[in-house]
Amino acid sequence: MSQTQSELKLMTFDEFIEWYPENSEVRYELHDGVIVEMPKPKGEHSDLAGFLIEELLITIREMGKRGIWTIPKESIIKPYREKSGYEPDIIVLNQQTIDTETRWKKESVIHNASSVKLIVEVVSTNWQDDYYDKLRDYEAMGIPEYWIVDYGALGGRVFIGSPKVPTIFVCELIDGEYQMTPFRGTNLIVSPTFLQLNLTAQQIFDSVI
Repeated sequence: MSQTQSELKLMTFDEFIEWYPENSEVRYELHDGVIVEMPKPKGEHSDLAGFLIEELLITIREMGKRGIWTIPKESIIKPYREKSGYEPDIIVLNQQTIDTETRWKKESVIHNASSVKLIVEVVSTNWQDDYYDKLRDYEAMGIPEYWIVDYGALGGRVFIGSPKVPTIFVCELIDGEYQMTPFRGTNLIVSPTFLQLNLTAQQIFDSVI
């Protein structure tokens, strides 16, 4: 990519959605007006996401929310900024409020925090996106709960410490700001939304071994 950002045509969110190839096998996101091809998830990344989806679905059933809280195969989050759009690794939607999403049925676009119970991002090499950009934008939207699953300990030391160890951050929105709580090893994950979840950080990390 020889073009500098100043030479690139910066897209709006609507232009990005119109451009997005139908039935694409590649995931794209829009970051500050620039289309970014997301790294293809490796086997470990996919295994972990699949394991976590299964555990969340079990918990959803145990909570009596089956058919009310759902996990779609794909969706695109539209933050308040007009030139960004994200496709989360996992999103739990509230079907009781999905009717407020005027673009959901035709474009899989979510723009209201009331439609979202949880967003999970599994950290890849582009870890700054999850720790900085997405955290900032999900917080500004009012997404009530956001998990950063850093199984490869790729995040900056300011977040996961030194020496770096695999960490899961549960970010709970309190008074308009995320309170980040780290979970490691045999720590039992405490989720304000999924109170019945019985899962340790290590059980999640072990799903990639």
